[in-house]
Amino acid sequence: MRFASFIFDGVSQALKRNSMVPKVVVLVAVSGGGLIAYSESQSDHGASIVRSSETEPKKKKLVVLGTGWAGTSFLKNLDGSLYDIQVVSPRNYFAFTPLLPSVTCGTVEARSIVEPIRKIIKKKNGEVRFCEAECFKIDPVNKKVHCQANAGSNLNGTGEFVVDYDYLVIAMGAKANTFNTPGVVEHCHFLKEVEDAQRIRRSVIDSLEKANLPNLSEEEKRKNLQFVIVGGGPTGVEFAAELHDFLTEDVGKIYPNIRDLVRITVVEAGGHILSMFDKRITAFAEQKFQREGIDVKLGYKVTKVSDKAITMVDRANTVTDLPYGMVVWSTGIGTRPVIRSFMEEIGQADRRALATDEWMRVQGLENVYALGDCATIYQRKVMEDISAIFNVADKDNSGTLTVKEIQDVLGDICERYPQVQLYLKSRDMRGLVDLLNDAEGNERKENRELSIEEFKKALAHVDSQVKFLPATAQVAAQQGEYLAKCFNRMKKCEEKPEGPLRIRGTGRHRFRPFSKIIEKMEGGLLIHGLDLSPIPNINNMAHVVVHMIQMS
Repeated sequence: MRFASFIFDGVSQALKRNSMVPKVVVLVAVSGGGLIAYSESQSDHGASIVRSSETEPKKKKLVVLGTGWAGTSFLKNLDGSLYDIQVVSPRNYFAFTPLLPSVTCGTVEARSIVEPIRKIIKKKNGEVRFCEAECFKIDPVNKKVHCQANAGSNLNGTGEFVVDYDYLVIAMGAKANTFNTPGVVEHCHFLKEVEDAQRIRRSVIDSLEKANLPNLSEEEKRKNLQFVIVGGGPTGVEFAAELHDFLTEDVGKIYPNIRDLVRITVVEAGGHILSMFDKRITAFAEQKFQREGIDVKLGYKVTKVSDKAITMVDRANTVTDLPYGMVVWSTGIGTRPVIRSFMEEIGQADRRALATDEWMRVQGLENVYALGDCATIYQRKVMEDISAIFNVADKDNSGTLTVKEIQDVLGDICERYPQVQLYLKSRDMRGLVDLLNDAEGNERKENRELSIEEFKKALAHVDSQVKFLPATAQVAAQQGEYLAKCFNRMKKCEEKPEGPLRIRGTGRHRFRPFSKIIEKMEGGLLIHGLDLSPIPNINNMAHVVVHMIQMS
């Protein structure tokens, strides 16, 4: 052992003299005995690395709630190296929801329209963490998000945990809106998730098989083959078109004895289906449905759903009972409970969705953003800020404005208030001079000065062009892409703002406001790299209707 002790002392002295050696392990065996010597040395170079990492600025914690169109688009376009990112969602995949109607009829398999979130974040630079859990409370005061995973996932059995954030992006989507109609939850199908589409597919087949039984009367067969879609929005219309194609092209061959008994009915409370889109699309869809034999009942409100029939009233208060084999409820979107509680906490209890400004920031909160179906952009009206706009344009404080003074800020005004540009285009006006002429009813010279009352009169009708964006996948994806680009340029734009002039403040906004931009191509449409033109089998009714909706 003296020899081993001698070796150990020698190695220890060598490690002390040579600080560049970080770690050494020495094993010496003498006469069946052994000795293990371990020593660790930190070089000056390694110490400098530790000191430099300690001085580096800590990344901001960014929490993303949701993996739908808005949340996934945000993640795909975000520079993952800039933030400490945590994603929380009850589902660990992204679903291409516009193809859900195709899943209901087997045109497309469910596995073809989903992509694992972990596969998406794996491609990101930087570290992105994902938790399959559901947020049940948002605490904006303490900047915490309370989540719950499956029961029993931790020691206390509740599965609850808390995530801190510096920036919060809420993209949780919405639930189906039942308007508290009795019987809807118990007897109707929804079409929001992949599981919904699969259930509808089984229900359609069950209705066909039941109607094909020999012991049923013709009346009972007709009842089982009455497919009702409540709601004439995009989802309801797309599903009705897809179901029609399936029943026409496939059912007639498989069930020839019941093909003539199948009926599809669309019930819409409003005066038209697809009312949120261009009138040409509405007219096309209604005419196409009429030619193909789909019954569209306009002006009917469903008041109750039982296990045998739906009860509805028209505008003359006439009550009608419609027996059915299957009902799909697609009457719009409602607020999720966690969003409703959050809205009550921040003073937005009287709204149906989170109100944000044109930069997706939740009104009243600094670092909380919301996008997709759970939020709506509140576009400020020109007349709310008309006095402030006048003061910004009146640089010489003369109390009047020349056409040149207005033109100097017109670009910023149109960017901050896009309804101004829409108003000019809707009336084929080339610029401000035409707008002033329209206000006065006669030709106005450019050197004429305007008082604030004349300025108000010229812009009095501009806010009529303010419109809410439809709750579609395309809009949600565009919002996610926009917000990600803002986060990528956050530091740069804080130093050099690129947005329009602040009307109620000094300087400029950090970013340009969000605007819905769709790149139109000759003969079709390009949406986020997905070329929808030419669409195969354009004579197929479902493809035609979906194509027209996406062209809006």
